[in-house]
Amino acid sequence: MADSIDADTRIALDLALTIRHDGQGGVVDDLAEPGGLTTWVRRHAELLPGADAFIADATALAAVRDLRAAVRALFARAVRPGDPSPADAARLLPVPQAVLCLNTAAALAPTVPVLTWDDGAEPVVRRQAVGAAAPLPALLARAALAFLASPDRSRLHACHAPRCVRYFIKEHPRQEWCKPSCGNRARVARHHERHRKSAQAVGD
Repeated sequence: MADSIDADTRIALDLALTIRHDGQGGVVDDLAEPGGLTTWVRRHAELLPGADAFIADATALAAVRDLRAAVRALFARAVRPGDPSPADAARLLPVPQAVLCLNTAAALAPTVPVLTWDDGAEPVVRRQAVGAAAPLPALLARAALAFLASPDRSRLHACHAPRCVRYFIKEHPRQEWCKPSCGNRARVARHHERHRKSAQAVGD
C-alpha cells in the first residue's frame, strides 16, 4: 500500500496509527512518552525533513498528541456514515476544534508556492517553508490538511475487525479490512456468532 499513496496521505495515516491494538485486547499508544515520538519521527526520515536529528521533549510530544487527536477526529468525520475507529469513538474532539487545531499548527511556519517543471512532466506547485525549516507540528498538520482535501480521503475507512482500531486506505472497492489477518479474524467471529445463534435457536 505504501507505494500507492502519496507522502501526505502516508504521514497523516501513520500519525493516526500510533494508536493501535496491543495484541491482547487493549490499545497501545506509541506516543505515550517523548522517546516514542523521537522513534516515530526518525522512522519517517524520508517524509519529514530534519528527522534524523530530531529529539522530542514534553512540549513537542504534547503538540503532536494534540494534532493526532485532531486528525483522528477528522478521520472519524471522513468515514461517515461508517463508524469511526473504536479506539476513540466515545471521546472525539468536536470537528470545529479539530479543524482549528490543524489550521493553527499549519500556520506555525510561513510558506511560499514554488514551481517545478521537469522535462516531460506537468508543472507542479508545492508549498515551501520560508527561511528555517518548518517545525514538526506544522509539517504534520500540513500533511493532514493535504490528505483531507485530497481524493484519497474518500478511500479512508475504519477497520472493524475484532480487536482492530486502525484506519486504512482502501486499495480496491471490495476491501473491508486493513489487512488479511483482520479479515480472517472477522470471518471467524462471524462464523462463531452464526453457530451461537443456531445453537440458541435449537435450544429454544
